[in-house]
Amino acid sequence: MIKIKNKNLNGLKFIDLFAGLGGFRLALESFGAECVYSNEWDKYAQEVYQMNFGDKPDGDITLVDENTIPNHDILCAGFPCQAFSISGKQKGFEDSRGTLFFDVARIIKAKRPKVVFMENVKNFTTHDNGNTLKVVKNTMDDLGYDFYSNILNSLDFGIPQKRERIYMVCFRKDLNIKKFKFPKPFKLSTFVEDLLLPDEEVSNLIVNRPDLVLKDIEIKNNSNRTIRIGTVGKGGQGERIYSPKGIAITLSAYGGGIFAKTGGYLINGKTRKLHPRECARIMGYPDSYLIHSSASQAYKQFGNSVVVNVLQYITKNIGEALNYEYNYI
Repeated sequence: MIKIKNKNLNGLKFIDLFAGLGGFRLALESFGAECVYSNEWDKYAQEVYQMNFGDKPDGDITLVDENTIPNHDILCAGFPCQAFSISGKQKGFEDSRGTLFFDVARIIKAKRPKVVFMENVKNFTTHDNGNTLKVVKNTMDDLGYDFYSNILNSLDFGIPQKRERIYMVCFRKDLNIKKFKFPKPFKLSTFVEDLLLPDEEVSNLIVNRPDLVLKDIEIKNNSNRTIRIGTVGKGGQGERIYSPKGIAITLSAYGGGIFAKTGGYLINGKTRKLHPRECARIMGYPDSYLIHSSASQAYKQFGNSVVVNVLQYITKNIGEALNYEYNYI
């Protein structure tokens, strides 16, 4: 996470939909905004969310009466990408019925927040031949919002992981905000090796197998790419080994192989997958953040999560568009 000196979004209220581990909440609260409602259907994510924030998110959003949700200035949602009900018709709000985005849309319609801040996977832009993104854009236009979107990679914002996501920011049209810009990339200075735990805390993750093959090379320089240096088994997904002097592969919630969900890394002469705490760091979560006691749940949760740092940089620009000012430490 970026440390913020002046929390000058004080007074702004937001809601956290499809909240997961609360990455949006960490980002907005770091600027002083207040969360007044959260929603997350997964019971294990609910547990971790409550551990960290002190309140348990509501469950199934499809059953929530939008009129009961507190008034708010910013709506945050990392909603799932689903097939839309009327492919190619581009009917905006009507097209979104039957999808979870419709639940976001009906809340926006009822509550009229100043800003809508959304995140999704990169291929959301091409899903259903681009129709899905068009439907979202058209829906937001129908609801009275200006729509901005961009694909950002976390390695361009201080996080050593290749993780490209589409971010969507929408301003209510009566605010007349026409000059919003997404943050500009900057040079990476942190790498996997900078985020590792001491060896004694990860000894249970070490893999010794006769079919483990490493290249006979020494990696001396850091790189803003993954550096593949070996394999185990057939070298498929979850069976590849990388140098910690590069960046991490994209953390995943699913997948098999001995190094499933994190990839394998050669660290101080030993090969292992990453620890959940290391995954948390590679997603921008602070060490004060409490992790689920089940490692399998923790890996899944971080693989599904948002990158906090990227959200913070976008939040900064949202605040500037709303004429809020603040400083970094």
